Amino acid sequence: MKFIDSHCHLDADQFDLDRDAVLARSLAAGVTAWLVPGITAATMAKTRAMDQQYGAHIALGLHPIYEAEHREDHLPLLRSELDQGGVIAVGEIGLDFHLPDLNRERQIYFFEAQLKIARDYDLPVIVHIRRSQDQVLKYLRKWRVKGGIAHAFNGSEQQAAEFIKLGFCLGFGGALTYSGSQRIRRLAAQLPLESLVLETDAPDMPPSWLAGHPPQRNEPAQLPQIAIELAALRGMDIADLAVACTQNTLRVLLLGA
Repeated sequence: MKFIDSHCHLDADQFDLDRDAVLARSLAAGVTAWLVPGITAATMAKTRAMDQQYGAHIALGLHPIYEAEHREDHLPLLRSELDQGGVIAVGEIGLDFHLPDLNRERQIYFFEAQLKIARDYDLPVIVHIRRSQDQVLKYLRKWRVKGGIAHAFNGSEQQAAEFIKLGFCLGFGGALTYSGSQRIRRLAAQLPLESLVLETDAPDMPPSWLAGHPPQRNEPAQLPQIAIELAALRGMDIADLAVACTQNTLRVLLLGA
């Protein structure tokens, strides 16, 4: 079985000492393709290196959590990077209304600006939607981009349906492996199979077997076990799930079959 990790930060500093080994474990586990989303202007070159060195797919964008670092001139810089090619999506972009110290107005400004850029370049987007599903949907309806992935989906069935209507797949990862995550597990079990993609968000969002104080580092090699848990929730064969999620990822990221 082959898997695509539709959201992993392989360029993160946490992997600097053993990135080759992390990728080797990923390949050995059957996770043979990755989407690495960008987070800031300062890390764009490092994100692009994941394509150049490892053949990973990359997205570039200005992450809402780092809104204090973003500047107006980072937007034309993003356009310049997209002009160079090799970028398959704009992301990780969106809104984070969970962290109280973030400036919502700046988040919205950069989110809208990047949706305009994605529309100009006819690219899908990778959206961060923590406690902001309805607000993200509002701006997606306004700027009508080429679909994409709603990362770490944790909304309602109604919100899921709205993302799907807009051409989005919904990302599920380590959170569904916790028995206490009842809503996520119910959504993962009941949502249309063609709307699901698998992700780790490595090195973050560790699955239950890596939990602890502190939790162990997450990495793409954990994806097949997450997929096994998802298949069990849906009562389906893991091989069928792997094929479906792979096809969904390729379709929504406009990569072909």
